Amino acid sequence: MSNTSLAEQFEHYSAWRERLSSRIAGYRDWLNEHEVNDGQIDLRLQHLLDRLAEDKLNVAFVAEFSRGKSELINAIFFADYKQRLLPSTAGRTTMCPTELLYDASRPPSIQLLPIETRANNVTTAEYKRYADEWTTIPLNIDSAEAMTTALLKVGETRQVDKDEATRYGLYREGDADAQLTLSADGSVEIPRWRHAVINFPHPLLKKGLVILDTPGLNAIGTEPELTLNLLPNAHAIVFILAADTGVTKSDIEVWREHIATLQGQNKGRLVVLNKIDGMWDELKSPAAIEQEISGQVSSCATMLGLDASQIYPVSAQKGLLAKVTGDAALLARSRLTELERALSDELIPSKQEIVRDNTESEIGDLMHSTSSLLNARLTNVTEQLGELTGLRGKNEEVVQHMMTKVEEEKVHFEKGLQQFQALRSVFSQQSNALFNHLGMDKIKSEVRDTRIAMENSRFTKGLRTAMSGFFTHVDANITHSAAQIEEIKTMMTAMYKKFNTDHGLPESTPPSYSTFKYKKEMERLEKSYNEHFNTLLNMLTNEQYTLTAKFFETLASRVVNIYEVANREADNWLKAVMAPMETQVREHQMQLRRRLESIKRIHKATDTLEDRIAELQQMHNTVIQQLAELEKLRTHVAAALNPALMQEKALAA
Repeated sequence: MSNTSLAEQFEHYSAWRERLSSRIAGYRDWLNEHEVNDGQIDLRLQHLLDRLAEDKLNVAFVAEFSRGKSELINAIFFADYKQRLLPSTAGRTTMCPTELLYDASRPPSIQLLPIETRANNVTTAEYKRYADEWTTIPLNIDSAEAMTTALLKVGETRQVDKDEATRYGLYREGDADAQLTLSADGSVEIPRWRHAVINFPHPLLKKGLVILDTPGLNAIGTEPELTLNLLPNAHAIVFILAADTGVTKSDIEVWREHIATLQGQNKGRLVVLNKIDGMWDELKSPAAIEQEISGQVSSCATMLGLDASQIYPVSAQKGLLAKVTGDAALLARSRLTELERALSDELIPSKQEIVRDNTESEIGDLMHSTSSLLNARLTNVTEQLGELTGLRGKNEEVVQHMMTKVEEEKVHFEKGLQQFQALRSVFSQQSNALFNHLGMDKIKSEVRDTRIAMENSRFTKGLRTAMSGFFTHVDANITHSAAQIEEIKTMMTAMYKKFNTDHGLPESTPPSYSTFKYKKEMERLEKSYNEHFNTLLNMLTNEQYTLTAKFFETLASRVVNIYEVANREADNWLKAVMAPMETQVREHQMQLRRRLESIKRIHKATDTLEDRIAELQQMHNTVIQQLAELEKLRTHVAAALNPALMQEKALAA
């Protein structure tokens, strides 16, 4: 267990990421300095550095209203600001999903998406591409009062008639809970905004933390993007209960339908029992208070099907007050630090492990390519040295014979180049075949066809058939893509082996690439559809059709996003497969040309044998030095990737 706060842990993580980026940038500079870089390697290194720079840590807070969720966010992340960043008052303050982040390309501001956009089947993610669709409020970060006033906008509501609320999916006739939202005049209170993005230059947000503050069950149930995208992609989900209410019916619904289903997929699912300060009774002994809190924890654990150790009792309000006033005793009593420790132990290491694994694989492959290139160069220089050293004291006839031999090798290799060109042609065809299954045109066509099928059939069976067909077709495309990837890999493995046998080029195994994660993500989306929306179709109404159509648009947006990632990764993999062979062929061709030129110059007496041997010896020493430097760079990057492991190895040595 770490004794540092979540903020400190996050600072350590950010520093680790920056050190790693610095070492990778140093490797790229070294490649350029020694002229062993090429366009493909440089592109892959830039992609890797961009990925590290844009790395985010997403933490979602989920609760029904009046559980103290906004206060908990203030206490954990923004106590150093010495005020409440998010409004936190009695009653409901979070009316729409709210993201807190920092984008340096935009000024501090609050972007608000009007609730009216829910009438269209367009996702929030799509709307993020069009700034003019949002209401933007500048954020004056130098004035605490102005900040508070601006942030209150997020919680604004408006009164509309039942028909309008129904059109937005915020009211259902016959729903007992919905009846409670009706005013005396028959109007319904709804949020003014559908989604909010607060761009705020807080130190943690600057380093890549993204906080998602969600509203209650009503918004989660009617905004599919939360269910399909934002919650599943959060690195940690904090689910908040209140000690004064215990586990209510709506709490159980949120937990079972939107969070518990994700537990097997990701770590970082924490349950908080907030407002324990309501149990602090001066007429009771500390032991009696502790027993009462433990009883409430056990009860919550039983209701949610968890172990009691997974429930963290806290007082967010007292924890925030303690941090602001510097009251260590009150902070300990609030138990906030225990929650922070658990969150940092769940969140930071698992996120760091993902980044480390992805980076280690990519940088390892790139350094292996550089090492192969330098070793091939060393082999060629060594062979040339052997050839020229063997010419010492030999007559002109021997030199002529040597020249003939190298010319024959060159002719033989040029015939091999014809095979290489043929391979490139087949490789291009195979790549096109892969993108026929995995390409953006393919998935957009599937989405369009499904949308048309849904519009043409408003009956239960027709909608089910259209949705099931969509999942079946996408699954088939991913399966065919996997087969195509294996075919490409088999072909390239055989070609590497042939060039090794025929021309002595280093034999290499193409890197692995799997579509399994895309398949698993599609299975998750289909499961979510079956759990949350397929049941709606038992008795279809216009309202349910509208909700299903909204769900499909969100799902389609998510699938298109998955395909965009798959396309980018497939393109990078294809380059990683072909680039080493292209480099080896180019290097071998250049070395053959140099060998031939050297012998011709010696044959024509335009250069002395000893001068050329000395030149090759210098090249030989240079390549050996470069290999030693590369090994040092590899060690430095490995130390940045896993400092603890390298420390253990150093101690053992």
